[in-house]
Amino acid sequence: MAECKGVQRDMVCVDTYRVLDSCRDKDCFEDVRVYLTVPGAEMLNRAGAVRAKTAKVVWACVDMDSVPFNRGFYQLLIRIFCRIGLEVSLGQGNTQECEGVAVVEKKVVLFGGEGNVSVFKSELSGSGFCHLGGKQTVSGNTLPLAVFEVADPIVLDTRILDGPGPCCCSFDEIPDRVTACLSAPLTDCPSCLAVSLGFFSVVRIERPAQYLVNAVEYSVPEKQCEVPPVEDACSLFRQMAFPTAEFSSSGIPGPVPRSDGGSSCCGDRA
Repeated sequence: MAECKGVQRDMVCVDTYRVLDSCRDKDCFEDVRVYLTVPGAEMLNRAGAVRAKTAKVVWACVDMDSVPFNRGFYQLLIRIFCRIGLEVSLGQGNTQECEGVAVVEKKVVLFGGEGNVSVFKSELSGSGFCHLGGKQTVSGNTLPLAVFEVADPIVLDTRILDGPGPCCCSFDEIPDRVTACLSAPLTDCPSCLAVSLGFFSVVRIERPAQYLVNAVEYSVPEKQCEVPPVEDACSLFRQMAFPTAEFSSSGIPGPVPRSDGGSSCCGDRA
């Protein structure tokens, strides 16, 4: 670690965000409709079987509104866009891969307090004093900040339904930044493919706050940067420690004590 010697401690004011309320959740969404790409829709018409291999969150939209008759509380509507990687079996050992998009929604009510002042912040895009250029360069609002953290979902099931399944999002509502993550364009043809997804997420509401903290002024470190010597690849590999932790498991019991006071990983022999 870098050492800071001869520095002065002082009380400083820090402008940051304070977490007013938060929650964690474990959501399961069953039979979520999958919007397929053009090649994927053609494969599904000839598929004997299909399974979802991967699921990755590529975008999320968070909409926040105050709860009527409950001051200080806000309802968050979170729409999550997932890229689904599919493996399609076309028979006789022929399998091909394609992609699609699944969209889910969740609602959360959290306490966010009340803001009686509007907050205005400058933007780096401004070019000149009071330069508006037909567009307002600053904005003010009294709403808190909503933060949504989510892990990539777990694919629980893949099914082909008799008809197109319900979806919280129409084809025209899928953002361009989501379709840009796919290898082929999406098709608006009704899809009968549905997946069940499990999500682990954390949601919190924050507001700007100022705090006085006991801080230490940063100083230039005294440690010199070292350049590794130029050696052959095998010499560098021999200097690496053996990754013992990668070969161990937390479920394996420890050494078995022996009758003579020692220990053995295999126990006493007869």
